[in-house]
Amino acid sequence: MAGAVVAQPQDPATAGATQQDAGRSSITVYGTAEYDPAALAPGPEVKGIISARSGQRIKVTAPDGTSSVITLTDATKVKASSGLFGSRGKQDLSALLNGLPVTVKTLQAGNALVASQVTYRNNDYKTAAMIRTGTAQQFEEQAAATEALRGRLGDIDKYNIKSTSNVYFDTGKWALSPAARADLCRVAQAAEAQENALMLVVGYTDSVGSDDYNQVLSEKRAGAVINYLQQACKWKPYRMLTPTGMAKADPLASNDTEEGKAQNRRVSINVLVSKSVDVE
Repeated sequence: MAGAVVAQPQDPATAGATQQDAGRSSITVYGTAEYDPAALAPGPEVKGIISARSGQRIKVTAPDGTSSVITLTDATKVKASSGLFGSRGKQDLSALLNGLPVTVKTLQAGNALVASQVTYRNNDYKTAAMIRTGTAQQFEEQAAATEALRGRLGDIDKYNIKSTSNVYFDTGKWALSPAARADLCRVAQAAEAQENALMLVVGYTDSVGSDDYNQVLSEKRAGAVINYLQQACKWKPYRMLTPTGMAKADPLASNDTEEGKAQNRRVSINVLVSKSVDVE
């Protein structure tokens, strides 16, 4: 026999089977490892927003900015709820869209997580689907806000800044403190009362660390703030401009002192209204 095909289930991030030729070469055929749910131990419950999806894998980002990659299988149950005391209905895996807040019950498969059940709220699904398709009919009531959302804030002169609030972080961290969480919901509540208000969230760092490290850290801080605003404070995703991380740029204070560095480790939440719709 010239060769053999050997199937080797691996971590879901690199799952595949290898066809080996006894003479010279090998070919890797990528696929998804098969799991027997009955043979797996219970894993952690993961809550957050689906921030990426590739085939049978989803990345779920929690309010503190941490992410978990979870494998979906044919045995994964998907359920939608109409509310805290509402009924639940079975759905298929296609319902798991980017931007959808979910709760995932998992099983532990070595270092990998496998979803046994994914639940979400119907209202959250409608919002995620609306953002994904972006039709004029679905966004008619928020036409001006939606136009602004479709890209990164390009020209600040097109907007009136109604308020700017900051939340602060420990060195090298992006987890929100209890005080920051309370502040964010107060900001969201005040912005909700502002007609046509949008939010622009910008993350920053102090000068400690390399430029590449601080760029990633500033983006994680901005992501943690956005997740909390949307999940806990109920700020609608279609009223959020594309966030950005600015690393150590635009410091509020000197990075030569510990007090100054503490002020610079922040995320700024800017409440904006397009000048075309703003009524002073």
